[in-house]
Amino acid sequence: MLYFAFRGVSVEELLTSLGKADFKWVAFALSFALIGYISRAYRWKLLIKPLNYDPPLKNVFYALMIGYTANFAFPRIGEISRCGSLQKSDKIPLDSLLGTVIIERAIDLMILIFALIIVFFSKIGFFGKFFKNNIFSPFLDRITPFFQLSIFSWIIFAAAIVLLILLVWFLNKRFSENPVIRKVKELVRGVVVGLKTIVRMRDRWSFIFHTLLIWLMYFLMTYVLLFALPATSHLGPLDGLFLLVIGGLGMSAPVQGGIGAFHWIITLGLSLYGVSRANAVAYATLSHESQSIFAILLGAISVIMLMIQNRKALKTNKT
Repeated sequence: MLYFAFRGVSVEELLTSLGKADFKWVAFALSFALIGYISRAYRWKLLIKPLNYDPPLKNVFYALMIGYTANFAFPRIGEISRCGSLQKSDKIPLDSLLGTVIIERAIDLMILIFALIIVFFSKIGFFGKFFKNNIFSPFLDRITPFFQLSIFSWIIFAAAIVLLILLVWFLNKRFSENPVIRKVKELVRGVVVGLKTIVRMRDRWSFIFHTLLIWLMYFLMTYVLLFALPATSHLGPLDGLFLLVIGGLGMSAPVQGGIGAFHWIITLGLSLYGVSRANAVAYATLSHESQSIFAILLGAISVIMLMIQNRKALKTNKT
């Protein structure tokens, strides 16, 4: 993905474009990112409260940033890492925490889809072609062969599902007391409990407020950074929303921290405005790398702070 994003752009061109950047706008973008991180931590805390746990906001923030950092090691491992971190610091069941994370991701996906619809219909002629050629058509090309299977293939597929269900039922019946089976059942039960937190939540308006605040910060992070480069400074708020949407799709790709996928899709998106590849790659690099370095730095600080906190707790317990 990095190859496709940077293909045809010389190092000299990229450095020249980055050399023209006004880094005060990068600082503004990072300040919005920090507000977004804190708001996201608070929103997660609201989801945890119905589980009858009330961890300090700082611990939730530390766990969140550790999760973001872990995503650069392995795709999506950050969701488990942040739950594991909070489990260790505040003794909250990991399975229940996973349920709250699933809720978070589902809601954020809904917001992203809503933003995509706004962008798509705001300038349907301009943006529609981009989404059709680069997102919808490739997706349909991949799933169409599945629906063109013969009747015999569909029968085999249905039979395989039935057999899988019967196998799960048999294993559950036959080995219900097996420690591994019991652990899996406990994990599933805990995830379901976590998923139910949205129903039992008392602070729904606060949850909605922070959800909107998080996405407002995401938008501002994307939009203000356009002013950092002369080649993109003429773009407006709707264009910033467009970049946010396609950037979100890039970050959703199963690669570490969206590396490559984000650069490629943002470069492709900016090409619609006639922005040269060098300047488009410079914007993508400035956006992704500044946010990545900032997240990793906060993640490293979070690890250190938790280590200090745990050491103090051990000393207190000994005395």
